[in-house]
Amino acid sequence: MKKLILLMMSAVLALSFAGSASAATKVKSYTKKNGTHVQSHNRSNKDKSFNNNWSTKGNTNPNTGKKGTKTHK
Repeated sequence: MKKLILLMMSAVLALSFAGSASAATKVKSYTKKNGTHVQSHNRSNKDKSFNNNWSTKGNTNPNTGKKGTKTHK
């Protein structure tokens, strides 16, 4: 019974993070048109929600620990 409860709690925890801003996409390094080189990095997955991006106020980038500051687009 304890194993079942632990398994169910683990599943709920895993699902609670599935839609959060912690989902990441690896971005390869590239050079901008103006010649600036951008190192490879992780970013939150693209979607249509402004509020679940790492740079939005109330969220924190899990890779850098930097808190988001943006309040609107």
